[in-house]
Amino acid sequence: MWAVVLAPEAVADLRRLSARHRSTVQTALEAYLRHEPTRVSRSRIKRLRGLARPQYRLRVEELGIFYDVVEAEATVEVLAIVPKSRAAGWLTAVGEEEP
Repeated sequence: MWAVVLAPEAVADLRRLSARHRSTVQTALEAYLRHEPTRVSRSRIKRLRGLARPQYRLRVEELGIFYDVVEAEATVEVLAIVPKSRAAGWLTAVGEEEP
């Protein structure tokens, strides 16, 4: 089982969501990231190409949850929870390209 840790920015993003979306996100974090965070699927989890950070995106309704997996520590670090409409801009501003 993986430990799911939210970065301070992700905690702030989560607090800004409505109660319904907050509940949906928390359920998805438990269902998808707690057990198999690197299991890529067509509709939910995507490995982001060309980026060193974030490594993955989990889609939950109209939200993108961006996260990194630290294999050595069995930890999933949630970096941000971003609406789909702002995801590309967020990735451009915050994403780190692979060397």
